[in-house]
Amino acid sequence: MQRRTLLRSATALSGLAATTLLALSAPLALAQARRPLPVMEVWKDPQCGCCDDWITYLEKNGFSVRAFDTGNIAVRQRLGMPEKYGSCHTALIGGYVVEGHVPAADIQRLLRERPAALGLSVPGMPIGSPGMDGPLFGGRRDPFHVLLVGRDGSSRIWASHNQPAAGAAATQPAADGADAAGAGAATDRDGRPWVEAEVRRVDRSNRRVSLRHGPIPNLDMGGMTMVFQLSDPALLEQVQPGQRIRFSAALIQGEYTVMQIAPLP
Repeated sequence: MQRRTLLRSATALSGLAATTLLALSAPLALAQARRPLPVMEVWKDPQCGCCDDWITYLEKNGFSVRAFDTGNIAVRQRLGMPEKYGSCHTALIGGYVVEGHVPAADIQRLLRERPAALGLSVPGMPIGSPGMDGPLFGGRRDPFHVLLVGRDGSSRIWASHNQPAAGAAATQPAADGADAAGAGAATDRDGRPWVEAEVRRVDRSNRRVSLRHGPIPNLDMGGMTMVFQLSDPALLEQVQPGQRIRFSAALIQGEYTVMQIAPLP
Protein backbone atom coordinates (compact mmCIF):
# COMPACT_ATOMS: atom_id res chain seq x y z
CA MET A 1 0.00 0.00 0.00
CA GLN A 2 2.78 2.39 0.95
CA ARG A 3 4.60 1.62 -2.31
CA ARG A 4 1.43 2.31 -4.32
CA THR A 5 1.01 5.62 -2.53
CA LEU A 6 4.61 6.60 -3.28
CA LEU A 7 4.14 5.74 -6.98
CA ARG A 8 1.00 7.87 -7.15
CA SER A 9 2.84 10.77 -5.50
CA ALA A 10 5.77 10.46 -7.91
CA THR A 11 3.40 10.41 -10.88
CA ALA A 12 1.58 13.45 -9.58
CA LEU A 13 4.84 15.32 -9.07
CA SER A 14 6.00 14.39 -12.55
CA GLY A 15 2.77 15.69 -14.05
CA LEU A 16 3.02 18.87 -12.02
CA ALA A 17 6.59 19.42 -13.21
CA ALA A 18 5.55 18.93 -16.85
CA THR A 19 2.60 21.31 -16.42
CA THR A 20 4.86 23.89 -14.79
CA LEU A 21 7.44 23.60 -17.58
CA LEU A 22 4.71 24.02 -20.20
CA ALA A 23 3.30 27.03 -18.36
CA LEU A 24 6.75 28.63 -18.23
CA SER A 25 7.65 27.89 -21.86
CA ALA A 26 4.32 29.07 -23.34
CA PRO A 27 4.89 32.78 -22.58
CA LEU A 28 8.44 32.51 -23.96
CA ALA A 29 7.18 31.00 -27.22
CA LEU A 30 4.47 33.65 -27.42
CA ALA A 31 7.01 36.40 -26.82
CA GLN A 32 9.22 35.02 -29.57
CA ALA A 33 6.26 34.86 -31.96
CA ARG A 34 5.41 38.48 -31.17
CA ARG A 35 8.98 39.73 -31.52
CA PRO A 36 8.90 42.60 -34.04
CA LEU A 37 10.63 42.16 -37.36
CA PRO A 38 13.78 44.23 -37.88
CA VAL A 39 13.46 47.36 -40.01
CA MET A 40 14.06 46.70 -43.69
CA GLU A 41 16.11 49.20 -45.67
CA VAL A 42 15.25 49.40 -49.39
CA TRP A 43 17.22 51.16 -52.13
CA LYS A 44 15.28 51.99 -55.30
CA ASP A 45 14.72 54.61 -57.97
CA PRO A 46 12.21 57.31 -56.92
CA GLN A 47 10.18 56.81 -60.10
CA CYS A 48 9.86 53.01 -59.91
CA GLY A 49 6.18 52.21 -59.36
CA CYS A 50 6.62 48.46 -58.89
CA CYS A 51 9.20 49.07 -56.14
CA ASP A 52 6.69 51.26 -54.30
CA ASP A 53 4.03 48.56 -54.71
CA TRP A 54 6.39 45.95 -53.22
CA ILE A 55 7.09 48.19 -50.23
CA THR A 56 3.36 48.74 -49.67
CA TYR A 57 2.83 44.97 -49.82
CA LEU A 58 5.57 44.39 -47.22
CA GLU A 59 4.11 46.98 -44.87
CA LYS A 60 0.73 45.27 -45.10
CA ASN A 61 2.50 42.07 -44.06
CA GLY A 62 4.01 43.49 -40.88
CA PHE A 63 7.35 44.89 -42.09
CA SER A 64 8.67 48.35 -41.24
CA VAL A 65 10.45 49.80 -44.26
CA ARG A 66 12.91 52.66 -44.66
CA ALA A 67 13.25 53.53 -48.35
CA PHE A 68 16.12 55.36 -50.05
CA ASP A 69 15.41 56.86 -53.49
CA THR A 70 19.02 56.71 -54.65
CA GLY A 71 18.92 53.74 -57.03
CA ASN A 72 20.16 50.28 -56.15
CA ILE A 73 23.05 49.43 -58.51
CA ALA A 74 25.86 50.74 -56.28
CA VAL A 75 24.25 49.32 -53.13
CA ARG A 76 23.78 45.91 -54.73
CA GLN A 77 27.47 45.85 -55.61
CA ARG A 78 28.50 47.04 -52.15
CA LEU A 79 26.40 44.36 -50.44
CA GLY A 80 27.86 41.65 -52.65
CA MET A 81 24.77 40.49 -54.55
CA PRO A 82 25.97 39.23 -57.97
CA GLU A 83 24.60 41.10 -60.99
CA LYS A 84 23.00 37.94 -62.44
CA TYR A 85 20.55 37.94 -59.50
CA GLY A 86 19.73 41.64 -59.94
CA SER A 87 16.34 43.35 -59.98
CA CYS A 88 14.96 46.87 -59.65
CA HIS A 89 15.46 47.25 -55.88
CA THR A 90 17.81 45.95 -53.19
CA ALA A 91 16.99 45.57 -49.50
CA LEU A 92 18.82 44.74 -46.28
CA ILE A 93 17.16 43.17 -43.23
CA GLY A 94 18.56 41.26 -40.28
CA GLY A 95 21.98 41.03 -41.96
CA TYR A 96 20.54 39.51 -45.16
CA VAL A 97 20.31 41.04 -48.64
CA VAL A 98 16.89 40.79 -50.31
CA GLU A 99 16.94 41.47 -54.06
CA GLY A 100 13.79 42.01 -56.11
CA HIS A 101 10.15 41.10 -55.63
CA VAL A 102 10.54 38.48 -52.89
CA PRO A 103 7.31 37.39 -51.11
CA ALA A 104 6.95 38.35 -47.44
CA ALA A 105 6.56 34.74 -46.23
CA ASP A 106 9.93 33.80 -47.74
CA ILE A 107 11.65 36.71 -45.97
CA GLN A 108 9.99 35.79 -42.67
CA ARG A 109 11.20 32.21 -43.07
CA LEU A 110 14.72 33.50 -43.81
CA LEU A 111 14.75 35.49 -40.57
CA ARG A 112 13.31 32.56 -38.64
CA GLU A 113 15.66 29.84 -39.91
CA ARG A 114 18.72 32.08 -40.42
CA PRO A 115 20.68 29.95 -42.92
CA ALA A 116 24.33 30.69 -43.66
CA ALA A 117 23.81 32.76 -46.83
CA LEU A 118 24.03 36.22 -48.37
CA GLY A 119 20.28 36.50 -48.81
CA LEU A 120 17.35 35.99 -51.18
CA SER A 121 16.74 37.03 -54.78
CA VAL A 122 13.96 37.00 -57.35
CA PRO A 123 15.99 37.92 -60.45
CA GLY A 124 14.37 40.23 -62.98
CA MET A 125 10.77 41.32 -62.51
CA PRO A 126 8.46 38.31 -62.99
CA ILE A 127 4.82 39.18 -63.53
CA GLY A 128 2.68 37.87 -60.68
CA SER A 129 5.33 38.39 -58.00
CA PRO A 130 4.48 40.86 -55.19
CA GLY A 131 4.50 44.38 -56.59
CA MET A 132 4.20 43.03 -60.13
CA ASP A 133 0.65 41.77 -59.68
CA GLY A 134 -1.53 44.88 -59.98
CA PRO A 135 -4.61 45.35 -62.21
CA LEU A 136 -2.32 46.45 -65.04
CA PHE A 137 -1.26 42.81 -65.54
CA GLY A 138 -4.80 41.45 -65.91
CA GLY A 139 -4.37 38.62 -63.40
CA ARG A 140 -1.34 37.12 -65.16
CA ARG A 141 0.86 35.10 -62.79
CA ASP A 142 4.04 33.69 -64.24
CA PRO A 143 5.95 30.97 -62.37
CA PHE A 144 9.06 32.13 -60.54
CA HIS A 145 11.61 30.92 -58.00
CA VAL A 146 13.02 32.63 -54.92
CA LEU A 147 16.74 31.85 -54.74
CA LEU A 148 18.85 31.51 -51.61
CA VAL A 149 22.14 33.11 -52.64
CA GLY A 150 25.37 32.03 -50.96
CA ARG A 151 28.25 34.30 -50.15
CA ASP A 152 30.25 32.49 -52.83
CA GLY A 153 27.71 33.48 -55.51
CA SER A 154 26.08 30.06 -55.72
CA SER A 155 22.33 29.65 -55.30
CA ARG A 156 19.59 27.13 -54.68
CA ILE A 157 15.81 27.33 -54.80
CA TRP A 158 14.39 28.58 -51.51
CA ALA A 159 10.74 28.69 -52.63
CA SER A 160 8.69 28.36 -55.83
CA HIS A 161 5.54 30.30 -56.68
CA ASN A 162 2.76 30.21 -59.29
CA GLN A 163 3.91 26.80 -60.49
CA PRO A 164 1.52 24.98 -62.88
CA ALA A 165 -0.31 21.94 -61.53
CA ALA A 166 1.25 18.57 -62.27
CA GLY A 167 0.48 17.57 -65.84
CA ALA A 168 -0.83 21.02 -66.78
CA ALA A 169 0.68 22.88 -69.70
CA ALA A 170 2.59 25.97 -68.67
CA THR A 171 1.01 28.80 -70.62
CA GLN A 172 1.32 32.53 -70.38
CA PRO A 173 -1.65 34.65 -71.43
CA ALA A 174 -0.98 37.53 -73.74
CA ALA A 175 -0.39 40.77 -71.89
CA ASP A 176 -2.34 43.95 -72.52
CA GLY A 177 -0.69 46.19 -75.05
CA ALA A 178 0.81 43.33 -77.05
CA ASP A 179 0.00 45.26 -80.22
CA ALA A 180 2.66 47.76 -79.15
CA ALA A 181 5.48 45.24 -78.88
CA GLY A 182 4.15 41.75 -79.56
CA ALA A 183 4.73 39.12 -82.19
CA GLY A 184 5.50 40.60 -85.60
CA ALA A 185 6.22 44.06 -84.22
CA ALA A 186 8.99 46.12 -85.82
CA THR A 187 12.40 45.91 -84.23
CA ASP A 188 15.31 48.29 -83.90
CA ARG A 189 18.48 47.84 -85.92
CA ASP A 190 19.80 45.30 -83.41
CA GLY A 191 16.65 43.16 -83.46
CA ARG A 192 15.12 44.38 -80.19
CA PRO A 193 11.36 45.02 -80.27
CA TRP A 194 10.07 48.58 -80.33
CA VAL A 195 7.87 49.42 -77.34
CA GLU A 196 5.41 52.32 -77.19
CA ALA A 197 5.67 54.64 -74.21
CA GLU A 198 4.80 58.02 -72.73
CA VAL A 199 7.66 60.05 -71.31
CA ARG A 200 6.76 60.91 -67.72
CA ARG A 201 9.97 62.53 -66.46
CA VAL A 202 13.44 63.37 -67.77
CA ASP A 203 16.43 63.50 -65.41
CA ARG A 204 19.11 65.08 -67.59
CA SER A 205 21.76 65.32 -64.87
CA ASN A 206 21.67 61.56 -64.21
CA ARG A 207 20.89 60.51 -67.81
CA ARG A 208 17.64 58.79 -66.87
CA VAL A 209 14.10 58.83 -68.12
CA SER A 210 10.84 57.65 -66.56
CA LEU A 211 8.59 55.90 -69.09
CA ARG A 212 5.05 54.59 -68.87
CA HIS A 213 5.42 51.73 -71.32
CA GLY A 214 3.84 48.60 -72.72
CA PRO A 215 5.26 45.06 -72.30
CA ILE A 216 8.93 44.57 -73.19
CA PRO A 217 9.18 40.96 -74.45
CA ASN A 218 12.98 40.68 -74.55
CA LEU A 219 13.16 41.67 -70.86
CA ASP A 220 10.10 39.63 -69.83
CA MET A 221 8.72 42.84 -68.35
CA GLY A 222 5.07 43.80 -68.27
CA GLY A 223 3.66 47.24 -68.91
CA MET A 224 4.32 49.71 -66.09
CA THR A 225 5.99 53.01 -65.24
CA MET A 226 9.73 52.43 -64.93
CA VAL A 227 12.95 54.44 -64.79
CA PHE A 228 15.57 53.61 -67.41
CA GLN A 229 19.15 54.61 -67.93
CA LEU A 230 19.99 55.96 -71.40
CA SER A 231 22.74 54.22 -73.33
CA ASP A 232 23.79 57.45 -75.06
CA PRO A 233 23.52 61.01 -73.62
CA ALA A 234 22.42 62.19 -77.09
CA LEU A 235 19.11 60.37 -76.53
CA LEU A 236 18.19 63.07 -74.00
CA GLU A 237 17.66 65.44 -76.91
CA GLN A 238 14.90 63.18 -78.25
CA VAL A 239 12.63 63.13 -75.19
CA GLN A 240 10.38 65.61 -73.44
CA PRO A 241 7.82 65.00 -70.64
CA GLY A 242 4.41 64.12 -72.09
CA GLN A 243 5.86 62.98 -75.41
CA ARG A 244 4.80 59.68 -77.02
CA ILE A 245 7.70 57.62 -78.30
CA ARG A 246 8.75 54.10 -79.11
CA PHE A 247 11.97 52.70 -77.70
CA SER A 248 14.04 49.56 -77.39
CA ALA A 249 15.66 48.40 -74.15
CA ALA A 250 18.20 45.94 -72.76
CA LEU A 251 19.62 44.90 -69.39
CA ILE A 252 23.14 46.36 -69.25
CA GLN A 253 25.34 45.68 -66.21
CA GLY A 254 22.28 45.02 -64.10
CA GLU A 255 20.44 48.21 -65.14
CA TYR A 256 17.46 48.53 -67.47
CA THR A 257 18.70 50.71 -70.31
CA VAL A 258 17.05 52.47 -73.27
CA MET A 259 19.09 51.61 -76.32
CA GLN A 260 17.27 53.48 -79.12
CA ILE A 261 14.38 55.95 -79.39
CA ALA A 262 12.12 56.77 -82.32
CA PRO A 263 9.29 59.34 -82.40
CA LEU A 264 5.75 58.12 -82.90
CA PRO A 265 3.88 59.59 -85.91
